Amino acid sequence: MGLAAPQAPRAREGGFSLVEMMVVLVIIGLTASVVAINLPDPRGRLIDDGEAFAARARAAQEAAIVEARAMALWVSPSGYGFERYRDGEWVAAAESPFEDRQWPADSRVTVSRQDGERTRIVFDETGLNDPLDVSLARGDEAVGVAIGGDGTIRVNG
Repeated sequence: MGLAAPQAPRAREGGFSLVEMMVVLVIIGLTASVVAINLPDPRGRLIDDGEAFAARARAAQEAAIVEARAMALWVSPSGYGFERYRDGEWVAAAESPFEDRQWPADSRVTVSRQDGERTRIVFDETGLNDPLDVSLARGDEAVGVAIGGDGTIRVNG
């Protein structure tokens, strides 16, 4: 009878322990929450809509000065656009950046003074105009665009 050879310790079976799995799940959860928090709103930021509107209004103001011809901006709760005064009548400006635009579908738009369905202000050859305030709102977010009678255009929000 011989002595039995010592048995080698059993090799650890493949796989992860419960603690290792929990650590991996926590890391994945934290990473997913950081990504979700930093994803941009698919509707875009409301401030970007306000700034785009203000930039187009400035472009219309500058076009009126450069072309020495009145240019109008119309605003309604559904969108806005631009018109040029030609041959005694207002004609829609269709070239970029003056083509008609729609406000985002989920935005609420308020115009400081209502002149029917559309409110129009005219930029004259000096860049002056009647004042107009436009407010954009979506959920808890709000942005205001103030077009002053002296030609200033400000975005507040």
